[in-house]
Amino acid sequence: MNALVPTRDGVRRFLSAYAIVAVLAAVFLLAVLISDAFLQPKYLFNVIRQIAPVGIAAVGVTFVMILGGVDLSIGAIISLSAVVSAVLMNGEAANLPMAIGVTCLVGMAAGAFNGIVLAFSRVSPFILTLATGIAILGITQIFSGGTARGIVSPGFREFFNYRIEGIVPVLSLAFLAAVLVGVLIQKRTLFGQYVFLTGSNRRAAILSGIPVRGVTIMAYTLSGLFGALGGLALLARSGVSSTMSGQGLEFQILAAIVLGGTTFEGGRGGVVGTLAGVLVLVIAFNIVNISGLPYHLQMVVMGLIIIAASAMYGQINARSQ
Repeated sequence: MNALVPTRDGVRRFLSAYAIVAVLAAVFLLAVLISDAFLQPKYLFNVIRQIAPVGIAAVGVTFVMILGGVDLSIGAIISLSAVVSAVLMNGEAANLPMAIGVTCLVGMAAGAFNGIVLAFSRVSPFILTLATGIAILGITQIFSGGTARGIVSPGFREFFNYRIEGIVPVLSLAFLAAVLVGVLIQKRTLFGQYVFLTGSNRRAAILSGIPVRGVTIMAYTLSGLFGALGGLALLARSGVSSTMSGQGLEFQILAAIVLGGTTFEGGRGGVVGTLAGVLVLVIAFNIVNISGLPYHLQMVVMGLIIIAASAMYGQINARSQ
C-alpha cells in the first residue's frame, strides 16, 4: 500500500521533469481564452509548421547547451543553408538530392569548425560562435551577391506544405520527426550519455576516460547539421532564399531551449523540454499576432509573456529541489 503513496523525492522529480509541461498548459489555456482558434487542429498544426525551422535547429543546439556550450552562429548557418540549397536546386527536380546533401555537409562543416576550435583551445564558446556567425553571414553575402539567388526545385515546397487530410502539413511532421531523432540520440546512444556527463563535470568526464574533445566536436557538428535542416525547412516554408532569413533566429532558438529547462551551465535539460519551449514560444507569438495590437506593442507583450513563462517555470522547478 505504501508503494502507492508518492514520496517527497518522487514528487520533486515529477515536478522537475514536468515543470515545462505545466507552463505550456498555462500558456495554451491563456491562448484558448483569447481565441478559440487554438482549439482547431488545422490551426494548431499550422502553428507547428510556422515554428518548424526554429524548432528543428533548436534540437541540435540543445546538445551543445547540455554540453555547457552555446551556438550563436546557428542563425547564420540557417541563412547560408537556405541560400546554398536554393542555388544548387536551380529550379531542377533532378538537383534536389544533391542540393540537400551538400547543404547538410555545409552545415556540418560550419558546426565542426566551431567544435574543433573549442576542443583544442580555451576560447569562449560565446565569442567563437558569435564570430563564426559573423563570418558565415559575410560568406553568405559574397556567395549570393547580397540578393536572393537560386530557384527552388519544383515539388520541394509543394511537398512540405502539403496538408495530409487537409489538416496536417508535412513540414510540421518533419519538425516532430527531428524531435524524435533528437530524443533517440539523447536517450539511446553513448554520445547522448557522454554529453550529459561532460556538461555535468568536464574534469570528471576527462578523468573517467570520456573522449571530451570528440564529444565537443560531435555536438557542434550535430548543431550545424540540424541548423542546415532548419534552413531547408525555412526555404520550404517561404520559398525564398533571403541572405538574412535566419538573422535573429538564434535568439528565438536559445529562448526556446532555456524555456525548456536546458541551462547555460550544462548537464541538464533535453530535447523534449526544448519541444515544449518551442511550443510556448510560438503560442506566445500567435497570441500577440491575433490580438490586433500595434507591432511594437506586440513585441512588448510577447516579451512579457516569455518572461512570465520563464518565471513560472523557475518557480515550479525551485519547489522541486
